[in-house]
Amino acid sequence: MSEHESVVDLELDRAHSSRIYDYFLGGKTNFLADRMAAGSVLGVFPSALVAARINREFMHRATRVLAASGMRQFLDIGTGIPTAPNLHDIAQGIAPDARVVYTDNDPIVLAHAAALLRSTPEGRTAYVQADVRDPEGILKAPQLLDTLDLRRPVALSLNALMHFVPDDGQDRAHDIVERLKAALPSGSTLTMSHATEDFSPAVMDKIIKIYGEAGTRLQFRSRAAFQRFFDGWELLEPGVALSHQWRPDHPEDANHVTDAEAACYAGVARKP
Repeated sequence: MSEHESVVDLELDRAHSSRIYDYFLGGKTNFLADRMAAGSVLGVFPSALVAARINREFMHRATRVLAASGMRQFLDIGTGIPTAPNLHDIAQGIAPDARVVYTDNDPIVLAHAAALLRSTPEGRTAYVQADVRDPEGILKAPQLLDTLDLRRPVALSLNALMHFVPDDGQDRAHDIVERLKAALPSGSTLTMSHATEDFSPAVMDKIIKIYGEAGTRLQFRSRAAFQRFFDGWELLEPGVALSHQWRPDHPEDANHVTDAEAACYAGVARKP
């Protein structure tokens, strides 16, 4: 048993979004409660497996683009269960000196954090157990400050995360993202993907109910609401797109996925 596993309550009796996502990706780090919730989602949205895969592929592509453009510091909030290749595998494959900080609030991600800490000798990785709803706590974490220099550009990733932050009439999700953006210097980037109900509202409402019954609240957002997350920053081409249509490696493959199957917007922007 690892040091992490000996002290962390893994909360295996309730479903968690990161473990449900792990199931959709074909992973093994999920449990009965997670599989039951995932099965209910698949019952109303069979393309959840496709949506999860293409969202992960978007992260791969965006990370490659940013590392190739010179980004050397990455902050991945809501990283989820380690699934190779992880963000640092991709970034350090291009830039061995890249530094990556991972953050998640699922205790089982902490238990498996060793898989996220296998850095190249030239680079560095770190893990922070924290919640995106406390952005200042993340930004002030000793592990982050020991790894990243917040005076230099940082590539912030919030992939498939902010739909787990309902607004409750207060625009909470956008406020959180703005606080993170404000803490980063010019040249930093924001990579985001976010589920939407623009194409199948009735189906997505059922998914919201399923997650809610499992103890996780969701709020899907429209294209316009998603684009607001990038306000004040310059979107990289092609701007806001469906996740499978953002700079696909093989454009012909994107034609085999419908917008309703993807059900997720994506974008990358740079701070002026």
